[in-house]
Amino acid sequence: MPKKGTKKGKSADDEPKEQNKLPEHLEVQRTRVVCKADAPTEGFQYAGAFAAMGIDNSVSVDKFCKNFKVMVNRLTEDDMEFDMIGIDASIANAFRRILIAEVPTMAIEKVLMVDNTSVIADEVLSHRLGLIPLDADPRLFEYISENDVPNERNTIVYKLHVSCKRGSPRLTVKSGDLEWLPEGSQLPLASPAQSGDKQKTYTSFGQSQKDIFEKPLGVKFKDITIARLGPGQAIELEVHAVKGVGKVHAKWSPVATAWYRMLPEVVFREEIRDDAAEKLVKKCPVNVFDIEDLGNGEKRAVVARPRACTLCRECVMGPTGEQVELRRVRDHFIFTIESTGALPPEVLFTEAVRNLEEKCERVISELS
Repeated sequence: MPKKGTKKGKSADDEPKEQNKLPEHLEVQRTRVVCKADAPTEGFQYAGAFAAMGIDNSVSVDKFCKNFKVMVNRLTEDDMEFDMIGIDASIANAFRRILIAEVPTMAIEKVLMVDNTSVIADEVLSHRLGLIPLDADPRLFEYISENDVPNERNTIVYKLHVSCKRGSPRLTVKSGDLEWLPEGSQLPLASPAQSGDKQKTYTSFGQSQKDIFEKPLGVKFKDITIARLGPGQAIELEVHAVKGVGKVHAKWSPVATAWYRMLPEVVFREEIRDDAAEKLVKKCPVNVFDIEDLGNGEKRAVVARPRACTLCRECVMGPTGEQVELRRVRDHFIFTIESTGALPPEVLFTEAVRNLEEKCERVISELS
């Protein structure tokens, strides 16, 4: 028992614990990928790589929640660029794969050809039609199976009827010529059994799609060339668009492309001055480096735009190779999404996150 009035001594447990730190060269190996002139050098990634030094290199939910960040750098109607910080490459790649192959869209699946006297074969024409982006939100539609009847909730119908009159110049058929049929198919499936019976068509719409959807279900871009017609040629057809995913066919992929890259990091091991600095600046094709005037006629190279670096490795070749080090931050990804137009890019990423969440829930339910 300490005497009254005396200060109680602090125990070892009361002292704040200093977090163990790795030496600088080992920390670089743990958190960076170093790109040398010949090839990138991978560091240590397994969980127990630095256990002997008191460093936990494993992946945990607590670390993820603490370190994960998303910063949007550019957002337009068709594309976005954002940074994902504090995640593993496997998760970034999962988002990329889901965006390309598993986020659904609407695309033309069936082409009912009535007349085609153009120089384009029916199969090629059908393929071109299937790749036209549609301005329809897939979240408002249901999937259709082989046994389902096409209806207003799972099918969109368009028709294309264009012709080039004899003696007139050649006619360009564009995607804007596709006409939305909110009442469903207009092509008869069979002749009525009796006069007065309703003619049966290829779809069975219970109500007009105009009464269901707030905006017309047209095409996203009206200037896509479908075909060129000469005098006397014509195209008449009807198409049915349904909901699908990119892993079935690329026409259902909602992105033109989705990709990521690690954040580049350019470090000078020593200062580069005067003529060597000017040569380094001229050597970089994307203007990563700039010149800083030090006065008295002296100047040195500085890293002005490291984010623009494409890791072409020009700067680590030649005389300046030993003075410049190229790195990539292992848990910082620059992600870019280019939408085909069916959904905005920010909505596509939200849908990809929801898709991954559903996958995780399914795995957990199967294991429990």
